[in-house]
Amino acid sequence: MQLSADIQKLKRNFLPNDFTITNWETLKPYFDLLVETDIETKSALETWLQKLSELQDIISEDACWRQIKMTCDTENKSLEEAFNYFCTEIEPNIKPYSDILNKKLLASPALHELDQSLYFTYLRSIKKDIALFREENIAIHAELNVLAQHYGVITGKMSVEIDGNEYTLQQAAKFLMQSNRDLREQVYHKIASRRKQDETELDTLFDELLHKRHQIALNAGFENYRDYKFQELGRFDYSIQDCENFHTAIKKHVLPIVETLYEHKCKQLQLDILKPWDLDAEPEGQKPLAPFNDADELLEKSIEAFNNLNPFLGDCFKKMKTLQHFDLASRKGKAPGGYNCPLAESGAPFIFMNAAGTADDVVTMMHEGGHAVHSFLCHNLSLSAFKEYPMEMAELASMSMELFSMDQWHVFYNDANELKRAKTEELERALTIFPWIAMIDKFQHWLYTNPGHTVDERKAMWLQIHQEFSPSNLNWDDLESNRSILWQKQLHLFEVPFYYIEYGIAQLGALAMWKEYKLDSTKTLDNYLLALSKGYTQDLKSLYKTAGIDFDFSEEKVKALCDFVNIEIEQILA
Repeated sequence: MQLSADIQKLKRNFLPNDFTITNWETLKPYFDLLVETDIETKSALETWLQKLSELQDIISEDACWRQIKMTCDTENKSLEEAFNYFCTEIEPNIKPYSDILNKKLLASPALHELDQSLYFTYLRSIKKDIALFREENIAIHAELNVLAQHYGVITGKMSVEIDGNEYTLQQAAKFLMQSNRDLREQVYHKIASRRKQDETELDTLFDELLHKRHQIALNAGFENYRDYKFQELGRFDYSIQDCENFHTAIKKHVLPIVETLYEHKCKQLQLDILKPWDLDAEPEGQKPLAPFNDADELLEKSIEAFNNLNPFLGDCFKKMKTLQHFDLASRKGKAPGGYNCPLAESGAPFIFMNAAGTADDVVTMMHEGGHAVHSFLCHNLSLSAFKEYPMEMAELASMSMELFSMDQWHVFYNDANELKRAKTEELERALTIFPWIAMIDKFQHWLYTNPGHTVDERKAMWLQIHQEFSPSNLNWDDLESNRSILWQKQLHLFEVPFYYIEYGIAQLGALAMWKEYKLDSTKTLDNYLLALSKGYTQDLKSLYKTAGIDFDFSEEKVKALCDFVNIEIEQILA
């Protein structure tokens, strides 16, 4: 497969080159043209699909830039207003046309002449969208898009004062790595106290989101939002029961391993009791890993690491750097979290994160880098719809890259012992993340199948689920108030509901990929890049097969892969 990061903006053949979206009136004529166009023949249908794809790319990129700019500066009201304008004045007008065009496509007498193997997943999604579309839900979706962004506005203002200096919560987390336990406990409580200040506001926001989401489900003929969302997300390859089985497998096979890791941590720190502020701590005399000094250094070292792994990967990052498609450093007024945002028309994506100089930041950069490579590889697929790959595949791309890149982390860690520590922490993280994924996913199942719950009932259920998946040797005594709102720090619950089990499925897939990589790195990386280049032209199981692994998150697979990683950790520590 010929690889090149010399990505070019897609050529426009339908809309003028200087066209920009200002309001619905400027867009409407192009939708009307598509509605009126005859698609009786295969040639006409394929030309029509190209025009539709071009229009979708332009709209998608415009919406993405509005979101990027807003999350980079949540205190700029004009940027927030521009995003909200798209959500309330432009997108609601697009949705009815999308439904009309979907039905027009399926009614075309030339539809059967298309390559059914290539178009299968696209047409399957179109049929799903038609089945779910309800006119009365358009306004509610618009309201939800605006509401969900309030989470970033609220949390972007959070900061704490430590030793007379102000830190964002991401920056303050560095103090939790210090060997000074009194300092760690003090900072932990400062962070928890700051989160507590906005507990009620976030609860109120979530109640609004939940109410509107439930109404969408009812309007579409579903009993609850969970069942609706499974359909909307296109989860054709697994069921609600599969997710519940996954929760059970995590509790049965992963939790005991995590408890063993925590036992080792407790001994390493010479503690009798392990508390939440001890989990990221270094033992006495050992400083936290400091892989870079600032965002510029993080970027340069990341380019070097990717280039060493495969020159194409390094070229992708160089191209993004040239285009200034990075915002990496944590600062007040910036939304939390990290993401890679594909830019459908221009091609090279944008990476956003909140780096504070930690080892976790390196992992985040590798993770988002995997997403970015996915964007590059899909850019030249013939239709916009072919690039809308499922999240289970998107996260396989990112989580596999974390593991593949480990052998190149020497660019961040000159000292052999520090490199060993970084690799060990990554593998431990690959296991310890599973209980949190199970918590968040199980919590969402309860939230949306019990839509009339009170704030107190929600808090009680979260505590119950958190206890169920928490290692028994992590002590939460006297911390129930802090523990009860831990779910509020997970932005997915507010912004992208039910998008979380994908991390668990993809983490298992990434571990399987890494196992293959250790046997034959060249072949595995080739399979990985080939699978990413397919976009969504294959179904999920076929994409995993192209990558060289099975789509499998059964109890047996959970046990086998976690046992494998546990052995790898023991070998590194030996």
